Amino acid sequence: MSREPAGGRSSAARGRRIADKARAGTRPPKPRVQVADPRDDGPDIGVEARLAAGVLLNAALEGRGGLDTALSFREVADLPGPDRAFARAVAMAALRRLGEIDQILDRKLQKAPPLAVRTILRVALAQTLVLETPAFAAVSTAVKLAERETKTRPYKNLVNAVLRGIEREGPGLTTAESNLPEWLAARWRATYGEATLTGLALAAREEPATDLSLKPDVDAAAVAEALDGEVMAGNTVRTGRRGDLAGWPGFDDGIWWVQDAAAAVPVRLLAPKAGESIVDFCAAPGGKTLQIAASGASVVALDRSAPRLRRLTENLARTGLSAEVVAVPAEDWDDPRSFDAVLLDAPCTATGTFRRNPEVLRATKPADVAKLADVQHRLLDAAAERVKPGGRLVYCVCSLEREEGETQIIAFLRRNPAFRTAVADPAAVGAPSEALTPEGWLRILPSMWAEKGGLDGFFIARLDRIA
Repeated sequence: MSREPAGGRSSAARGRRIADKARAGTRPPKPRVQVADPRDDGPDIGVEARLAAGVLLNAALEGRGGLDTALSFREVADLPGPDRAFARAVAMAALRRLGEIDQILDRKLQKAPPLAVRTILRVALAQTLVLETPAFAAVSTAVKLAERETKTRPYKNLVNAVLRGIEREGPGLTTAESNLPEWLAARWRATYGEATLTGLALAAREEPATDLSLKPDVDAAAVAEALDGEVMAGNTVRTGRRGDLAGWPGFDDGIWWVQDAAAAVPVRLLAPKAGESIVDFCAAPGGKTLQIAASGASVVALDRSAPRLRRLTENLARTGLSAEVVAVPAEDWDDPRSFDAVLLDAPCTATGTFRRNPEVLRATKPADVAKLADVQHRLLDAAAERVKPGGRLVYCVCSLEREEGETQIIAFLRRNPAFRTAVADPAAVGAPSEALTPEGWLRILPSMWAEKGGLDGFFIARLDRIA
């Protein structure tokens, strides 16, 4: 399907389209009605994968990092590779459409069933409504899952009746905003307005493509052709290809690494040059360190987590790039050096990454914003101390919360009169033009570049130290 280039449609037209969707609501695709299939009474093929999907879904809903932890659980780890991938795809689909799925279920359920039963229903609807799994397969395995456990067995007829009823009558009207936690939706409505909130909700429903950053001397058009992708602003290559990255063209040659198009903007704004000394605070998993190293600058990569730095070390080896990697909290780093430039990608709520990590919407709590804002305050002051006179500091967070972005920089500039804002040029750094704020910072929203599939949410500011 052809897509218009970024900026190809006017913001007014996009606003009208979003407003229309806000008024009309959204309707998940109606599953095709399936006749009974003889395989319904066959062996439990696929049941274990659906069980694993439920395990992953509930782990993600229980707290931050739960989904990644659950990937090592026996119910998931013991599955064959394709079944494990299917289970994760189902869980992610359920997370992205959880509010809509629950809206549909609540219309069919006279009273709330136990969580184990709701999980079975959620997993089944994620398959039929989002992944377009044939209804007979989803319903059959859901009933078999209900039959397996004593606590869910009494509900097997309910599971069958609810899913068959939705298959027969259709899911009905739902709203994309229902997929967002109410407290976050209220914050974003107040900060960005109703039309943008709807754009964010629509972005949260979609599985994103994979973005690749390239070494400077690599032909982006050739990589895009090899991967059935397209070249985005800033020379990022975006591809819809799925599967094991190790089998993709260019992986073994080390000419690219995975990095969302928005995540590549901060280093472009930092503008590293060959021969400069640069420190990357909070560097893991390392995409920005690779960008800096590829520029020819000498880079120190700091992070408090040694396990998370292993991925960076592996990618440095694969790409043939080099960096000094130090596992230490940035504010505790006992080193006398100062640098030409400092990059601080601070720990944050990560609410801007909900396209790739839908679990963050459920895991983030209101208290997290203030807690992390305090951490960001301390790290900003520590980073400023490392900048040489005449040097530069780029601060960024993949959060949509003002307390973690704009408010941090306003307060920092009051505390540090030796720094001033360097106004960003969106076109020069591969960012959407509408991301530029009146102050000269960048506020990238996942709903921007919607025609191209969106991008992660970021706040980015460059601060130059007066010589």
